[in-house]
Amino acid sequence: MLKITAFTDRTAAILELEGKLVGCWVQELESCWQRALIANQRVRVVLKAVTFIDAAGRELLARMHAGGAELAGEGCMTKAIIEKIYQEDDRE
Repeated sequence: MLKITAFTDRTAAILELEGKLVGCWVQELESCWQRALIANQRVRVVLKAVTFIDAAGRELLARMHAGGAELAGEGCMTKAIIEKIYQEDDRE
């Protein structure tokens, strides 16, 4: 299960994630991201209490970053995943 808390501050649409970014939850996060893009908002994704990310979830995060979303993580695992995504984008 994944909890997505979506809100907007003066600078961006913020998507806070808690739980497991797997399976159907990857599609749900993508839908939230697409809604923010349609509204022409900057997007910030905060992996607040994420305990697991499957391959599809990681791929979506990479696409979001490539599409301009800012990724932020809390905790060693999520920070390491985000750092790897940033490094891979820098190589392209």
